[in-house]
Amino acid sequence: MDRTERLLDLVALFLDATHPVTWDEVRDAFPDEYSGSEDAAQRKFERDKVELHELGIPLTHVHEEDERPAGYVLDRNAYYLPEVGLTPEELAVLYAAGSAVLASGAFPGRQDLAHALRKVGFFADGPLPAPRVRLELGGVAETRELPGRLELLWGAINAKKSVDLDYFSPHSRTVTTRRVDPWGLALRRGVWNLVGWCHLRKAVRTFHVHRIRRAQMNALKPRVADFEVPHDFRLDAYVANWPWQHNFHEPLEVSLKLSGELAPLAEQLFNVKAQQHDGVAELNVTATDLDGLVTYVLSLGAGARITQPPKAVARARELAQRVLDAHRGAGA
Repeated sequence: MDRTERLLDLVALFLDATHPVTWDEVRDAFPDEYSGSEDAAQRKFERDKVELHELGIPLTHVHEEDERPAGYVLDRNAYYLPEVGLTPEELAVLYAAGSAVLASGAFPGRQDLAHALRKVGFFADGPLPAPRVRLELGGVAETRELPGRLELLWGAINAKKSVDLDYFSPHSRTVTTRRVDPWGLALRRGVWNLVGWCHLRKAVRTFHVHRIRRAQMNALKPRVADFEVPHDFRLDAYVANWPWQHNFHEPLEVSLKLSGELAPLAEQLFNVKAQQHDGVAELNVTATDLDGLVTYVLSLGAGARITQPPKAVARARELAQRVLDAHRGAGA
């Protein structure tokens, strides 16, 4: 019997029990697993108890009381979760979304997700419809190793174990070896990002997972955490949702005007409130990457322009002139 099977059988033993399970009853139920000397068997059982506790299974020991014997009990109220009570339609949507993610082939925690989907299907009232959703992740060429990399990083994040990476830089065209404490994963515009403490740079760094050439989790003391994630850590602070949110400089308030067909789309395009006046939308965006904002605004065409501050206006003109000069050169 392997360790996982033994732990599952232990849980079943305690869930089925109508009274505290004594140590002798545990040994009788698992004669081969807890064989040998008393001390060796006790140590093995204590290790199993610790692992059950880490899995969120509250196994406790109670003392003899009246006619109740001393032994181990599992608090059912703490073990069982209340029913979520989702409607069939909600279950179908949840199942479709999860199935699409699972079918993408590049998502961390695939085994956990597959297990959860089986539970959703089990509790559904009748068969769930086949999902009419397709999700493709990883819009880059180097995706062959991506699923395996994500699974390894997912395991390292959950176990709080450091990883050794060979990381390719597109700027220097070199590969560096780094030890990283992985704090979190984030998917942005089809690209997976790993955020963690880089021992080489002595700072928090963000890595594109598809640029990782090799990854190996620290195998020493697998049950002992290598690091703790800071309590104030937020992925959003390191993996921007919008091009102008990369933390490259101090926040700069930039005023924009959108006209024509872009005006009614202003809030959708920039995710901020906009004021509408005579078919023109005015809005303010806080940028920590001015070039990211300017490039995005220029991509929207003549209906979008930066009005303030002068620094941002000048940068927009400069980049627009570069684009114009490049096209003139191509035409020649």
